[in-house]
Amino acid sequence: MKDITIAYSPCPNDCFIFDALIHKRIDTRGYNFIPVLADVETLNQAAFRGEYDVTKLSYHAFAYCCNEYIMLASGSALGNNCGPLLISKREISQEEVRGGKLKIAIPGKYTTANFLFSIAFPEAKDKREMVFSQIENAVLDGNVDAGLIIHENRFTYEKKGLRKIIDLGEFWESTTHQPIPLGGIAIKRIREDSHVISDLIAESVRYAFAHPEDSMPYVREHAAEMETEVMKQHINLYVNQYSFDLGEAGRNAVYKLFTMGQSLNIIPECSKSLIVSPSLLND
Repeated sequence: MKDITIAYSPCPNDCFIFDALIHKRIDTRGYNFIPVLADVETLNQAAFRGEYDVTKLSYHAFAYCCNEYIMLASGSALGNNCGPLLISKREISQEEVRGGKLKIAIPGKYTTANFLFSIAFPEAKDKREMVFSQIENAVLDGNVDAGLIIHENRFTYEKKGLRKIIDLGEFWESTTHQPIPLGGIAIKRIREDSHVISDLIAESVRYAFAHPEDSMPYVREHAAEMETEVMKQHINLYVNQYSFDLGEAGRNAVYKLFTMGQSLNIIPECSKSLIVSPSLLND
């Protein structure tokens, strides 16, 4: 067996996607995948150090390590109506956010959430980085004026008495008419088996869709405090056709993100190809 490290988040969508691969519910073609689970901003930082063969990372962070990694066509989190939300305890207008005087909690400097926030509110500079799961409480406790929430917090903030200032996914989609590229699965460029790994992840996604209950023990193991309905909402929101294969629409959305980010000097230029070319096996 050929060992290969694969890092992803403990969130329901990633556990759903990788369950069949990790637990060999599919033929892994001689590969033994060694999982490492961590918060996405932790994975972003690890990617900058080149720690793992294959890793989940934010598309924003990818711009800073695209010379060492290339995105696979499968495993990504893209979609519509699934973007980050800017939320607050008191009523805050978008104009007040643009005033630049508010303390804003963000789930990491290199998250795509912060990328989108930077495009929408370039004047807002007072940002406080914290783990995404801590942001709601930071807003409730008054430690920050507003917070940028991602993942399952989309489904919980209203129950805690918090309110939405803006849906940055809607902002992106209305501005670009493209799906939102949130996170993807990248592989080291020095590897020569990127198409094989991409195809295996696609097979794992296909299995997960065909046998959704098989992955639930793994999902629950890493989301024990999450209600089952929230787990399923999370999966339904972030796992879709783009997780199986980016396709032309997904690739165009990624290119748009990079083109816009580079034109606004939010991310550096990347001279190398961003995404593994389509697999001949899927043609």
